[in-house]
Amino acid sequence: MAYLHKNYYTDEKDIPPGEARFLSGFQIFEQHILLGRLKGDIYIKKAHLSSGESAACVTKYGDVYVNTQAKLSPGQWAYVIAHCLLHLAFGHFDAQTMPFHGKEDFNPLVWNKACDLYITRFLADIQFGDSVFEEPRNEYTIRLNDERKIYSHLLETEGETIRQTYGTNSPRRGDMIDLEHPLYYKSGESNTYAAAFSYAITHSVTSVVSDAGGHGINPGKDTPVKKAAQWFLAHYPLLGGMASSFKIVEEWEICKRYEIHIAAVDPVLGEIYANPACGFSEEEWKFVLAHEYLHAGLEHHKRCQGRDPYLWNIACDYVINGWLMEMKIGAMPREGLLYDKELKNLSAESIYDKIVKEMRKFKKNATFRGYGHGDIFGNGTPRFENAGKGVSLDEFLKNALKEGLDFHITNQRGYLPAGLVEEIRALSTPPIPWEVELAKWFDHMFPPMEKHRTYARPSRRQGATPDIPRPSYAFLEKDLESRTFGVVLDTSGSMSQKQLGLALGAIASYAVSKDVPFVRVVFCDADATDAGYMSPDDIAGRVKVTGRGGTVLQPGIDLLEKAKDFPGKGPVLIITDGYIEDNLKVKREHAFLIPKGNRLPFRPVGKVFYFQK
Repeated sequence: MAYLHKNYYTDEKDIPPGEARFLSGFQIFEQHILLGRLKGDIYIKKAHLSSGESAACVTKYGDVYVNTQAKLSPGQWAYVIAHCLLHLAFGHFDAQTMPFHGKEDFNPLVWNKACDLYITRFLADIQFGDSVFEEPRNEYTIRLNDERKIYSHLLETEGETIRQTYGTNSPRRGDMIDLEHPLYYKSGESNTYAAAFSYAITHSVTSVVSDAGGHGINPGKDTPVKKAAQWFLAHYPLLGGMASSFKIVEEWEICKRYEIHIAAVDPVLGEIYANPACGFSEEEWKFVLAHEYLHAGLEHHKRCQGRDPYLWNIACDYVINGWLMEMKIGAMPREGLLYDKELKNLSAESIYDKIVKEMRKFKKNATFRGYGHGDIFGNGTPRFENAGKGVSLDEFLKNALKEGLDFHITNQRGYLPAGLVEEIRALSTPPIPWEVELAKWFDHMFPPMEKHRTYARPSRRQGATPDIPRPSYAFLEKDLESRTFGVVLDTSGSMSQKQLGLALGAIASYAVSKDVPFVRVVFCDADATDAGYMSPDDIAGRVKVTGRGGTVLQPGIDLLEKAKDFPGKGPVLIITDGYIEDNLKVKREHAFLIPKGNRLPFRPVGKVFYFQK
């Protein structure tokens, strides 16, 4: 299926007239039952083209460049797109197709015109689009059904005087770029564009015959995708449970509608969308299906946690594809694969952090769904027929992977990467409550205090034996003075009373348990309000929240850091819903406490703890 790399505009009125005509032509091309399945990447770019007289050209790598300033109608643009992509489908760049009488005798321009004439005759026969050329039979008496014979005729009759009158580039230049270096295929390789076209022909003929007979295509037919899915059920227990409960949707029309180049998964609907027009083998589909099963089983659709969804999808792809390469499941696809040996053994979260530093570079990467789209859906309605009554979607996905892992290991059914095993076991382990995570932070910030012996006056309970000295233990005043922290509390309208209560209650309890006598509290909305030092009891029960306006936290941070009566090494705990300024600067040790599912508008330096809303 051809993929169009579009220019995006904020308003349809901003689209130039020439580009609007081209886009209309592309829609005509896409809707054709046969030609709409041709593969290639189309760019609105003038590479290898003259600015005025040229319409389009194609490279042997599957890239089609179009000049939308060419004055063509939508029907003519549909014709031009099909013309360029058919060069790939007919193998006109393949060395085995070219008429090599000897490298010195081969004339690329003559071969280009021979291929142009062949395609022109083909498009005329199927009556597609509006031709931009004259009828070639008015000029040539030979049959135009064999490129090599056409080439031999042109070489004898036109030779060096040849003009590219049937090509989509200028008359002086061919529309097939770099024919001097044809494609050679290694053992086991083949022309994927030709394979996709062959599948399209089969599908279109079957569709016509089925429609004529009043019935659809036989849904029970074994396709490479279905065979790959059956393999998981019979031979790969780790993912067998996932495979048994996911429906494979192998419909080209749906894939075209959702711009799915190869595959995508909807964990909530329990569906995997596979594009049959991509021409993958059964072994390649094993790799792709395992990829999508792991997306769903590892709950990547839920773990985004406010990150950029597309970049998060890319990070997860790198992790999964690395594991699948180690596990040697199926065959690595020739396209749509994100794989980097340097990212081995890194988590998706770690890779995401690397990606955001080079966002422009990674935004150009394509997933199995295609360029600019993630292959993880998740906005449907839950519909798991095999999940069992009363079993939540989350619980089902976790159990399917956990049970598959246990069976896989017990029966020694193959190698599994340690990182994948850790993630599956982590999913089946209850998450650590946010209160426990916050407690660990307090432990780090405020380790147990050292007790000092004191021989002060004994208490009245020792009055019976006043002559016997008895040491006791006490904290030094200087230790207690430094044992405090600051709290910057977002009191804007977006923070609910329940959220504030949860956060303040937890802080109060940990302050007491860590021998923190006082806490410096600052309330922030549009302005900062210094509430001064408070005991944990005051925080827990008698704090009167002020403000409830907009949210700006920087004044509160600055107030604490500049306060002369606040310890220089005192940490700061910032409680917010995340709807704050984009650039918050905190110079000292700090942590954030925000509601689960929310995110900060910047990459935090300190730790972030999430509590349930």
